[in-house]
Amino acid sequence: METNEIIRKQIFEIIENQIRENNPPETNVTYNRLRKQGFNDFQTKQMIGQCLAVELFNIIKFDKNYNNERYIKNLKALPKEPFD
Repeated sequence: METNEIIRKQIFEIIENQIRENNPPETNVTYNRLRKQGFNDFQTKQMIGQCLAVELFNIIKFDKNYNNERYIKNLKALPKEPFD
C-alpha cells in the first residue's frame, strides 16, 4: 500500500469519526451539503480532507496548534479549495 493511500485512509477515518460523533457539527453539515450538490462520497470526503490536511500540515510542519476556526471556515467555503 502506498504512503498516500495510507494517509488518505487515515484522514477519511478522522472525517468519518467527526461525522459519526457530530464533532465538529460543521463537518456533518458540510458533508450533507456537498452530497446534495451532487458530489459522491469519495469526492466529498476528499474535499473535507483537504481542510483537515491544512490543519495537520500546520501542526506537523510549523508546530502550531489545531485551529478549529480556520477548519470550520474552510469547510464552509467548500467546494472552493482551502488555501488558508
